[in-house]
This record gives sequence, structure tokens and C-alpha cells, in this order.
Amino acid sequence: MAVLNGLYQPWPPTASPRFYYFNNQNHYCISNCKLHSLSRSYHFSVLSSLYAPTKPIHTASGLSQMPTHFSKSGSGCSWMQDNSWCHNTASSNDCRQGPLYSVFPTKRAEVSSVQDLFEFICSGPLVNKLGLTPEKVTESIDKWLAYGSYLCRLFQLNELDLTVPQKARLYHYYIPVFLWCEDQIYQHRSTYKDGEDIPPLVIGFSAPQGCGKTTLVFALDYLFRVAGRKTATISIDDFYLTAECQAKLREENPGNALLEFRGNAGSHDLPFSVETLTALNSLKMKLPRYDKSAYNGRGDRADPSTWPEVEGPLMAVLFEGWMLGFKPLSMEVIKAVDPQLETVNKNLEAYYDAWDKFIKAWIVIKIKDPSCVYQWRLQAEIAMREAGNPGMSDEEVKDFVSRYLPAYKAYLPTLYSEGPSGSNPKHLLVIEIDEGRNPILAS
Repeated sequence: MAVLNGLYQPWPPTASPRFYYFNNQNHYCISNCKLHSLSRSYHFSVLSSLYAPTKPIHTASGLSQMPTHFSKSGSGCSWMQDNSWCHNTASSNDCRQGPLYSVFPTKRAEVSSVQDLFEFICSGPLVNKLGLTPEKVTESIDKWLAYGSYLCRLFQLNELDLTVPQKARLYHYYIPVFLWCEDQIYQHRSTYKDGEDIPPLVIGFSAPQGCGKTTLVFALDYLFRVAGRKTATISIDDFYLTAECQAKLREENPGNALLEFRGNAGSHDLPFSVETLTALNSLKMKLPRYDKSAYNGRGDRADPSTWPEVEGPLMAVLFEGWMLGFKPLSMEVIKAVDPQLETVNKNLEAYYDAWDKFIKAWIVIKIKDPSCVYQWRLQAEIAMREAGNPGMSDEEVKDFVSRYLPAYKAYLPTLYSEGPSGSNPKHLLVIEIDEGRNPILAS
């Protein structure tokens, strides 16, 4: 892949960041820092002038309105405080996460200098795929520092006292993916002439439940806002059928456990999806949301009066879902996995025109074993119960995940080997993660 153009040709123009580095009584101010001028012993902190957004932060639509963690969780758990987090928002509480960094040590990893951070960044698993040579990282180190500082603020972390897992999550995962997204937006916008209306780039995030895609999208949306880009986020969950229509679907498919509850293909309002995704070119619109707590957990579309309003023109839309990019397969393959998938597979034929054709850039988060979904969900429910909050029993978790596993087993191999339908390899980033939800490979 070509070196990320968006890193070096920002739009709209932003002010150069200023960073302060200090060690005991010595105090230095370095603007547009370069590594060769920094001693390894300097401790650093980003104190001011990070990235000036196109709108002041303290406005009704600015970052002052954004939470510093999942404030609607209802669980009181904030992310990365003790290497675990959970959330339960109206639009994503079927994807509550468990401990994030089970495979990492928990000792503190002090960043003693920009040089140390530079070396850590260059050791990440995504840099080669993104064309981030050490020289390019050096040239853009000020941006890495700024974005890292903003994410520490967002997730309430001490940037001078990060654990190794926290550093990895920020500098090996979230920031590299953000830079890739910026480059995709730059390429998208460069195909239009001056004065032309530019539709937002829809970036699809296909990832199994529990692997951290909702948090990734949350972090990316925040960084876009910091950088002055207007973005919106939406989930396939927001397109579930109404409670009434879901009940009808259940009645039409008696005995099919895969369609008894929401989730699989057939349980989404596809005309509503097309209407919403088409309207994203509007200068003002409301984004639908789904209330999973309604009807004792069976769920229903949230009242439109509660839907968030976004103002355009948008630069990007971050569209996430566990089954984005799934392709219908032959009936022989489907029957070999689970005969109940036959109807689901037939329903899936309509999903490309409703969802995937709107997506022009893809991020696919790859897992080695779908059984991880069960473990992640179980971790989340155990953590919720231990915190004194309602949570599913182990048997209920097993039943819940069992309704998704057939689709994972059937459709993930094709998604990983061929990519989503209509995807362009130049606009596709596949990130393999481990059981701790950390990236280990990119392709």
C-alpha cells in the first residue's frame, strides 16, 4: 500500500501542535518535534495546542459534549482503568466486552522519552501493512503524540504511566487504524473535482461480537472530531425489525432457533437500512437507534425522539456490525453447518444491496476461533454479576451465543479468504486479533 497520504496533506488545515518535554529542572519547548533532537531521558507530556479543530471544542456540538468513557453503561465500569471494561448502551449492549488484555502483563510501562515511544510504535503489527516506515513515523511523531494524548483523555488514562496493554491498544491498534481511515478519506475525496458535492465515505467494520469493534469505532469517531472531521456512527443493530415485525418473523419460522430472536439475516429492516444509508448525504438527519432493553430484552426500535441528530456534510460514516460482508453460500455448505441456516442464507441474498454496496472501505477484524465469542461474552457477564449488576447465567450465555455460532462457522472463512462482496483490496484492511483482542497481524 502506498504511504499514507492523509498524514501529510491534512484537510482542513490544522495548527501545528506544540509539545513540552521536561526533565527535573530543565524545561524545553519543541514545536514540530523531530526525534533526532530529543534526548532519550526526557519525560514528555502534551500540554497545549495539540490539534486545533475547525470548530472550537467547547461548543454545543463539540467535544465537551462527548463522554470520556461509556457513560451510558449502567455498570459503572470505565475502559482501561484496570485492564477491563464493560458497557451496555442502547445500541450495543449485545456486545458487552470482558477483560481486554488477558495475554499481557500488568506491570507499569513508563514512557521515558519520545524515542522510546517511537520504537514502540515501529514494533507494532500494523505498521508494515500501512506503509509506515520508521522515517514516516519520525516525520509524523507529533501527530502520534497528539492522538495518544487525546485517547488518554478520552479513556481517563495517565499518559505517563500506561501499562503495556494500554500502550499497545493505543499505539499499535487505534491510532494506526485511524491513520488508515484518514488516508482512505483522503483518497475518496481526491476523486472529486473542486466544487462537487462529496458524499461521505462509508467505512464498514466487520467483526465478531465481543472483539472490541464498538470501542474501536468509539475511539475513531472521537479522533475524527478532534481533527475537525464531521463523522457519524451507525450499527447494523440500529436496523433491527420492530418488536411487532420480529414477533411475526418468529411466527413464520416456528422451531428455527436462529430466527427466534433478533440477530441473524432476516431480522433486519432492509428498506429502512437503504433509506437511512441513502440519507447520509443530507445536511441534517437523525440516526436511528435500537433499544435492546425493551420488551424484557427482546428489544424494539427506540422512539425517534431519542435518536441523535447529525449535521452534514459528513466526511465519513463508521458502520459496524458482526455480519457485515457475509456472502450467501451454496445450500450444500449451509446444510453441512446447520440446516436451520437455510432460511438465513436465503435472507442474506438481499443484504448486499441493503448494506454492503454503500461501503467503500472495509476493516475486517479476524479471529482464529469463533468460540472466542463465547468466552468474551462469558467474561462480560461474570464481570457484571460480580459488580452486582444483572447478567446472564453461564447457561444463558451459552444459549445466546449458540444462535450466532452457525453463521460464524459458515460465513467467516469466505469473508477472510475473499473479503466482503464488492470490496477493493486497496480499500480493505484485515486485522487479525488474539484472544486478548489485540492485533497480531494485518493484511
